[in-house]
Amino acid sequence: PIIITVHVDVVLTILTVLGIGNRLWGLMYPKAVVFDEVYYGQFVSLYMKQMFFIDDSGPPLGHMILAVGAYYGGFDGNFSWNRIGAEYTANVPVWNLRFLPALASALCISLAYQIVVELKYSHFSAVIAALLIMFENALITQSRFMLLESVLIFFVLLAVMSYLKFYNRQRCSFSMSWWFWLFLTGTACALAIGVKYMGLFTYLLLLAIAGVHTWQIIGDTTLSNVTVLYHVLARVCALLVLPVILYLGFFYIHLTLLYRSGPHDQIMTSTFQASLEGGLARITQGQPLEIAFGSQITLRNVWSKPVPCWLHSHKNMYPIRYDSGRGSSHQQQVTCYPFKDVNNWWIVKDPGKQELVVSNPPRPVRHGDIVQLVHGMTARFLNTHDVAAPMSPHWQEISCYVDYNVSMASQNLWKVEIVNRDANNEVWKTILSEVKLLHVNTSAVLKLSGTALPDWGYRQLEIVGDKSSNVYHQNMAWNVEEHRYGKSEEQKERELELQTPAQMDISKNTSFMAKFLELQLKMMMLKSEETEHKYSSSPLEWINMDTNIAYWLHPSSNAQIQLIGNIVTWSSATVGILVYLVLFLWHLLRQHRRVYTIPKDSWEHFVLAGAVCVGGWAVS
Repeated sequence: PIIITVHVDVVLTILTVLGIGNRLWGLMYPKAVVFDEVYYGQFVSLYMKQMFFIDDSGPPLGHMILAVGAYYGGFDGNFSWNRIGAEYTANVPVWNLRFLPALASALCISLAYQIVVELKYSHFSAVIAALLIMFENALITQSRFMLLESVLIFFVLLAVMSYLKFYNRQRCSFSMSWWFWLFLTGTACALAIGVKYMGLFTYLLLLAIAGVHTWQIIGDTTLSNVTVLYHVLARVCALLVLPVILYLGFFYIHLTLLYRSGPHDQIMTSTFQASLEGGLARITQGQPLEIAFGSQITLRNVWSKPVPCWLHSHKNMYPIRYDSGRGSSHQQQVTCYPFKDVNNWWIVKDPGKQELVVSNPPRPVRHGDIVQLVHGMTARFLNTHDVAAPMSPHWQEISCYVDYNVSMASQNLWKVEIVNRDANNEVWKTILSEVKLLHVNTSAVLKLSGTALPDWGYRQLEIVGDKSSNVYHQNMAWNVEEHRYGKSEEQKERELELQTPAQMDISKNTSFMAKFLELQLKMMMLKSEETEHKYSSSPLEWINMDTNIAYWLHPSSNAQIQLIGNIVTWSSATVGILVYLVLFLWHLLRQHRRVYTIPKDSWEHFVLAGAVCVGGWAVS
């Protein structure tokens, strides 16, 4: 006969059921946007429409989890997430959007119980811990809305519980359960980091604890060298390699789902934008890949700060004298313009020929070639000379040359240097190549200063020539975004040609790793510019959680939802940590004096409990 033995932890089952009821009851109330739902809801809508976005607050896993609830609720993404308190329309599945965070918070109660049990404390202590989590005001408030804190806490607690279960199975090393809990630890750590970067602190804490335990195994002379090696390799694979693979996987899914052009395209490089359906991809579809003499191009600055912009000129001249009293060349202005415009078009000319059209067959421009850049709409040459730039007098002015029949001659030769080339004779390519334009006469590099011009320059961004810097910076790099082969010799015909959309073919096969690395870089750049949250608090306020945050206010009845901690939970945690630290230091001093009042096993258990509980409190 087949015999199946099932062990049921009745207390754990009861806590789980109570937790689910506690967190899911009345989930539809209020049927209005609450606190940061206004923020996360926008991303859920973009997932439903599969439109690309970038969120500087963290990786995409948390948003994808919220989007799963929206998907199964049949949400079409059509809702204006413009203010807290806005009433949800009938097409928004409020219960589905809030279900997964609430379920994650409910399961946190069970995880808290199991963590205390795995730390070898009594079931009574574990029940007390679970009840404190169950009736914690702040956790209840956060869990009932479309927010990510509950999901993060769930994965953090899952990682801690999994590691403790793994550690408590050292006597049955390499068994199925041993492998399961070890790999679940690495998986949960990756999931926590994938929701918010705050999860990284718990991951580092568990890595430190695992490192200490691994060091003890290495020093265990009862184990063979091969066994020790297996232990080390198992931990490296589960706790280091697996989280990296999963983290990459989150972004792979994210970028696969969001294949359409979205609201944040302009932040990304032209190469990234061209890989998305619609937007720039629609404009650049079918463009010729290789830049040739006679090509008509737009040049976007790679740095894209303070905003993405394109090399631009217009018929206005620099003022004869600036407000500071300095004189200018009174040549045609050259700027960086943050919008697509017909005045962004330039023609790549061969200095040895008069033609402004592409020959048959086309002669490609290569790294190291000398070119002239002719402004498409005014037919004037990009030029620089020893005249101070308008806003940055330590650099040279960039202009389009106007022949005033004076002694200042045109200096309009530029050397093309492909920054990301693979070979010295590489061809300049649309979208893909990042180039520096080096002025032949003065060795100045064409670059974006980032400073806005005054009203006479229409507040467009300043372009300068820098001949002092030997260090590469992205503000010196340019890439061709739009490109066509010029066919018209006459200026009037050429102006009409420049205003006609180009329809030609460029590969959109940008590798995942290239897109991932760019997305990570942009996230970090945006994070460094982030302003302080309106409702941010200081670390001292986290200790007792006694400062309230208004989540929602009913427009007529004055009913409110406030986030504030339960004084019993937070005060007992603070007192418990202080008592632990006093006892730890007391026993540490006594042991240093060779006075051992507790057995070695009890001391190790005491230290592990402190590392998990006090360490977890500190990093969270």
